[in-house]
Amino acid sequence: MKAMSSLEPKVGDSLRFLLDGALGHRVESDSELTPFLEALEAHAEGWMPDVVKGSKRRKYSRASIKKALEERRDEHGISVAFYRAQPSVELTLDLDLPPSGTQLSCSLSVQPLSLFSERGRCLRFVEMVRTLAAHYLVDYAMAHGMADRHLSGAPYFGRDGRTSRKDGFDTIYEVFWLNVFGPKLVEMVGRERMLSTPAHLVEELPNGSVLLVLWPTAADFASEEARVVQARAHVHLRPDLDFDTVLSTLRERSAAFVPVEPRFHPDVAPFLARLPDEFSIGERQRKIAELNAFLPPAPEEWLPAALPSDVENPERVLADYGVLSEGLVAALHTQVPSIMDETPESLTDLDFYFWRENFPERYMRELIDGHTAPALGAYLGEVLVRRLGGTWVPRQKREESQVRVGHRVWLPFLRARRYMQSRQSLLDYSLTQLFGAAAKGQAGENA
Repeated sequence: MKAMSSLEPKVGDSLRFLLDGALGHRVESDSELTPFLEALEAHAEGWMPDVVKGSKRRKYSRASIKKALEERRDEHGISVAFYRAQPSVELTLDLDLPPSGTQLSCSLSVQPLSLFSERGRCLRFVEMVRTLAAHYLVDYAMAHGMADRHLSGAPYFGRDGRTSRKDGFDTIYEVFWLNVFGPKLVEMVGRERMLSTPAHLVEELPNGSVLLVLWPTAADFASEEARVVQARAHVHLRPDLDFDTVLSTLRERSAAFVPVEPRFHPDVAPFLARLPDEFSIGERQRKIAELNAFLPPAPEEWLPAALPSDVENPERVLADYGVLSEGLVAALHTQVPSIMDETPESLTDLDFYFWRENFPERYMRELIDGHTAPALGAYLGEVLVRRLGGTWVPRQKREESQVRVGHRVWLPFLRARRYMQSRQSLLDYSLTQLFGAAAKGQAGENA
C-alpha cells in the first residue's frame, strides 16, 4: 500500500514574485486584467499556468478566466488563482475594486527555482515585470528565491505583523534579485542615487518607478559574486549600512544552502531521513547536520529471559491486545495508510507521523497515557509477532508484557510509554529502532 503523500519528500526552492500596484481609471475587471494576462502569456516560457480556478478548476483560457472572475467577485473585489502541476506554479491575483479600492496584488511561486538558471528565461521574466510595472503603477515588487527571502526576515523585517501590514516596504530593508521601487521609494532614496546603483540592470520606467535586477539569473543568488553585488547595491541604497557587515550576513545565508551529506545513525536512518524536508529550505542543511550527530540510546526495553505469564486467561488478554491494536489502525489508517500492513515500514511511517504532528505535546496527556500509548504498544508487539515470528507472553501488569523473539524478549508497552513522553522521546525511543534491534538480534542468533 502506498504511503500518504504528506510522508513524501517536499520539492526544493522556488522563485517568489510579489507585486502591489494601483489600477488605472477603468474599473471593469476584464479590461484591468488584460495587460497582465498578455504579459504572462507572452513571457511565461516553460511555466505558463494551464488551470484557472474560480468556483471550480478549468483549463486555462480567456473564457475560463472570465467565468472565474464572475464567480469570485464580491462587494470588495475579485480573487482568482492559476495553477500548473509540472513545473509547479501557483499564481493569485487580487483586485480591490471601487468603492473599496483600486489595487492589484499578485503573488506567484514557480518551482523549481533552477528553471531560472537560464538567462533567456530570466530575460523574459524581467520583460514581463517591466510590462506589468509600467502598466499597474507599482508601489513595490520583488522576485527572489523563496528560501533566501525568508532568511532575510521578509516580510516583517523585525517589525510586528500589524506594523508591517500598515507600513509595507517603506524603506530599503533588502535588495532582492529583481526589484521594482515605486516613485515614493525612489524619491526617498534619491532618484540619482537609485539610478546609479551598481547592478546588472537599472532602468527608469515611464511612471517614475525604477526596475533593478542584481544578477543575470535568479537561481544563482547565493554565489559569492552575486552576494557581493547584492551587498554593494544594498549599501549604495542605504549608506547607513556597513558593507562588510551586510556581506557577512549574506554569506551566512548562502552557507545555509550548502548541501550536507546525510550520515544518519543506521538504526534510525529510515526515520531520520524523513525529517529534513519538514523544515524550511534555509534550515534544512543545518538540520541534516544536527541529525547526523544524533546518537539514539540503545534500547533498554528487553530482558534476557522471559518472565512467566501470570494471567489466568492468556487468550482473553491477547484478544484485548488485538482490540487495542485494531483501534490504533482504525484511528490512523487515513493519516498513515501503511499502518494496515503491520510492517517495519509501517512503524517508520508512524514514527514520522507522530513526530510531524508533535503528538506527545499537542494532545492531552490523559488521552495519550490512557489510549494512544497502550494501543501503540499492542501494535508494536503485533508487528514483532507477525514479522519476526515472535510470541506474546502476557502479564497482569501491561508494561511487563513481552514478545519473545529468539532468545530475547521485548517490552513493547514499556517502549510505547517512553516513546510518547515528548517530541524528543519519539527520536530517542523510535519504533523503527526497536524493531531493527529485535531483527538484528534474531539474525545474530540464526547466523
